[in-house]
Amino acid sequence: MQISKRIIMPGEEKTGLDLPIAKHFGRATYFAVDDLDDNYGVLDVRAEINPGEHAGDLGHAYSHLLALKPNVLVTYDMGVGCFRSLPGLGVTVLKATGTTVKEALEQFREGKLEPLIGGCVNSSLPRPLLALN
Repeated sequence: MQISKRIIMPGEEKTGLDLPIAKHFGRATYFAVDDLDDNYGVLDVRAEINPGEHAGDLGHAYSHLLALKPNVLVTYDMGVGCFRSLPGLGVTVLKATGTTVKEALEQFREGKLEPLIGGCVNSSLPRPLLALN
């Protein structure tokens, strides 16, 4: 069967459909890549490592996301810059409400996921340095 939709979700573990959805897109350890058929049946679920700077590597989560060629991103939150650019690139951004990939896919199939409204304004601000004693 041919892939109709590719849904990406940020995750914390490499556990397939039971993968917990990460609280913030850019800081996720993994991206759950969910390929669906025309009836939104699951064809494939895999976890791809997020080698972005927030995960301790080089590059940006945004670039790695686009390389996976998603139609839809389901997330709790994300930075403003990424949030603003994705719709212009054909990626629908939806607000996660479940706790796992499985729950989010069920809610997607049922049309229960709403568009994400705005991005996290604090995500691109520098973090304070911790004082060393």
